[in-house]
Amino acid sequence: MRDNKLRILSFLMFFWGACVSSISYATTLKVCYDQWPPMTMFPTKDEPERGVVIDMVEQIYSSEGFTLEYFEVPLARGLDMVAEGLCDMLPEYLYSKNSDNVFVYASEATFSYATAFVVRKSDSWRYQGIQSLNGKRIATGPGWDYSSMSAGYQHYIDDPANSNFVEVIAGYDDVVDRIFHMIKEDRVDLYADNDLVLQYVLNQLDLNDDLRIVRPGLEKKLVEMPIFSKKIPTDKRQELINIWNEGRLAMKGKKEQALLNKYEVSLEK
Repeated sequence: MRDNKLRILSFLMFFWGACVSSISYATTLKVCYDQWPPMTMFPTKDEPERGVVIDMVEQIYSSEGFTLEYFEVPLARGLDMVAEGLCDMLPEYLYSKNSDNVFVYASEATFSYATAFVVRKSDSWRYQGIQSLNGKRIATGPGWDYSSMSAGYQHYIDDPANSNFVEVIAGYDDVVDRIFHMIKEDRVDLYADNDLVLQYVLNQLDLNDDLRIVRPGLEKKLVEMPIFSKKIPTDKRQELINIWNEGRLAMKGKKEQALLNKYEVSLEK
């Protein structure tokens, strides 16, 4: 009799543990993301905000009953963690056919960003195609890929013949800030990025008297997509993707604008 009671108790404990595990998996969304203000931001004691895109992810999934767990990591590490199943998703990544074997993309983009350049305020330079880059010192980050926006720009940066004019700035979370200061100090001449990022950093660093944003930027827009781990069971992953796709569409218009206003940036028309 005692043995039977122990067996029943063991079964009930196992069943309860399995249920708790299942519920936890179903309602907790593990999100990896990198530092890319104002879109994705590492919170601090003084600045607790997580950025436009993370606010958007939070609103979409919390309204469906999910609790979000965040992992603030460099982009390369975040990609690895999604591939390994340590994170369920990463909210923004360039679309690449090569990545289809590693991740599953949502069909609704986070944003389609116009790009722009930042230069010293005294510099009259304008981007007029690749030939206009000649003689200019360009700042970029390690492994950053501009090919979806301009194959020519990416080729120019990668060309060994231009290596003396390309400065690769490495770092954890302050690369763009340092690039802005380097432009001000005449150590490099220009930098291309998402227009919203340039607006935000320029305001945050209070460099509007020293630097300015130059438009138009590169030839094509920067389209960023959420990626989801292939380690998630197919049905569950598709549910997460559907929630994102439907939620992002529902946020277009006033809700989207309210988030942009919160960080004092605006999409260029």
